[in-house]
Amino acid sequence: MPQPRNESKYGTGHDDGLEPLAPLDPKETASIDALVRAMGQTAFGGRRLGEAADVLEAMVNDRDCYRVVTISGAMTIAKQGMLLCEMIDRGWVQAVVATGALMTHGFVEGAGMLHFKHRRSMKDEELYQRGYNRVYDTIELEKNLDDTERVLKDALAGLPDGTVLSSHLLMRELGKYLVEHAPGRAILKSAAERDVPIYVPAFTDSELGLDLAIYMQTRGRSASEPLRFDPFLDLNHFADEIRRHETLGIFTIGGGVPRNWAQQVGPYLEILQSRLGTNDPLRRYRYAVRICPEPEHWGGLSGCSYTEGVSWGKFVPEAEGGRFAEVFADATIAWPLVVRAVMERLDAA
Repeated sequence: MPQPRNESKYGTGHDDGLEPLAPLDPKETASIDALVRAMGQTAFGGRRLGEAADVLEAMVNDRDCYRVVTISGAMTIAKQGMLLCEMIDRGWVQAVVATGALMTHGFVEGAGMLHFKHRRSMKDEELYQRGYNRVYDTIELEKNLDDTERVLKDALAGLPDGTVLSSHLLMRELGKYLVEHAPGRAILKSAAERDVPIYVPAFTDSELGLDLAIYMQTRGRSASEPLRFDPFLDLNHFADEIRRHETLGIFTIGGGVPRNWAQQVGPYLEILQSRLGTNDPLRRYRYAVRICPEPEHWGGLSGCSYTEGVSWGKFVPEAEGGRFAEVFADATIAWPLVVRAVMERLDAA
């Protein structure tokens, strides 16, 4: 039988080591960092956002940590690309894993082309006829994509016949082209300047992937040996980077293929060890931050928790020092706040 509570045994919170909350006073938050710290002392999504900034700060301050950013969704056409540029330029990122669409729209922006707001009075049938490709409330011009194909041809023209490409090698070539020909900042440009590899594991699922397919066929008609594309070059290049670092951190926007591709490197090395008898080390992500509105209960990878990933051998358990923060929010709202808050902390240190 359940026993009634004994008032003399009621806890005070403090005597069990619980952390007290604090009201968010807008008059006491004179900076983005102050606001985010105050949010971390509240509840619900606000607390999660504050915790995400704390984990990112710890990840960045750990000099031994190899930090991977995975990013999916339409973040570049949504004009969030400068956030990733800033993270790369500040040395917070050693590798990026992204979707091909995200890199395509980012390349369009980096090459100086424009995206536009969608006007709701224009119907999708009309948009198609006008060459306006809609991404929710934003327009990518078909002309931009045509121009991107021409730029890709220029960027790859100097490659020897028979070159074997992978996504990170292609992204490096496009980044080098932007360094030489485009003013201003761009994700691929920042990555090329700082030797940060960008992997696109589902590369053919993108306009750039289609452009490369067409270019390879066209060039193959006159080449002594055609260009080839081998995605396993990406997998093994990334695995080599991970092998060299005992401490790993991951910062994820969205989910999808980029998230899982980056996370599965630990199981990959473990499988190599157990099935092939290699001397590969065990590697797990110790720090992890995720900003994504996908809930866990749909059962998909985009929404699964980091603790679920522990069961797959992808993360260090929290009981063993793993630090996780998950923010269930639109990244265009939460990501800028987290990055700006950590920028202010580190600039003030």
